[in-house]
Amino acid sequence: MTVSLDLPVPARALAVAAHPDDVEFGAGATLAKWAASGCTILHVVCTDGSKGSWNPEHDRDRLIAARQDEQRAAARALGGSGDVEFLGWPDGELENVTAARAQLVSSIRRFRPDVVLGHDPWKRYRLHPDHRHAGFLTVDAIVAARDPLFFPEVGPGHHRPRLLLLFEADEPDHVEDAGGFVEHKVRALLAHRSQLKSTMGIDDPAAADQLDAFSHRIVGDLASAGRLADVDLGEAFKLLRDL
Repeated sequence: MTVSLDLPVPARALAVAAHPDDVEFGAGATLAKWAASGCTILHVVCTDGSKGSWNPEHDRDRLIAARQDEQRAAARALGGSGDVEFLGWPDGELENVTAARAQLVSSIRRFRPDVVLGHDPWKRYRLHPDHRHAGFLTVDAIVAARDPLFFPEVGPGHHRPRLLLLFEADEPDHVEDAGGFVEHKVRALLAHRSQLKSTMGIDDPAAADQLDAFSHRIVGDLASAGRLADVDLGEAFKLLRDL
């Protein structure tokens, strides 16, 4: 399989996540690189993140508010404005239904991205239903956003993105060189403080050894992806062109 390397920097990129922190894991370095070259980025988060805790007695509303603040901080850490759109579906209960599709179609038509990034819905053996549904929601919303007779009530006019990059890809065929943007990715991930223990294995945010171990984990993942295209560090995607 031929693996392509580095798209031209888009003017606008829209990244769709099932949960807060998904985009940072999947495409944080890519978005930081593009933002540094003038790309405007927008995050759309499908769920409310309300179940992102190991504490069975957590306060749902406080967790939702915290995760929204964390996502905005992560977007800023990548070089964005901090603008995030939250679709608000309950964590663990996202489905690719008409109402959710209309929300994402609205985001695409208003923001008018050149490139959309999202979960690979065809990834085999994926356990988390929100990731599957968010991936299919992204693909289906692109089709609806581009055609004027789909959701005519959702303005301001149809829009066809040029490219779709699927992260967590089952069969990646494109790599974005992440060299120089590891710190941006790690800093954005660490902005999700409510997830440090459950997702990142960090019990103590002040423990340098734990932070170093997490950073080394991220570098290892980037090195594995980079090898697909003979670069030191990269983020891997499935690239769809003819949208």
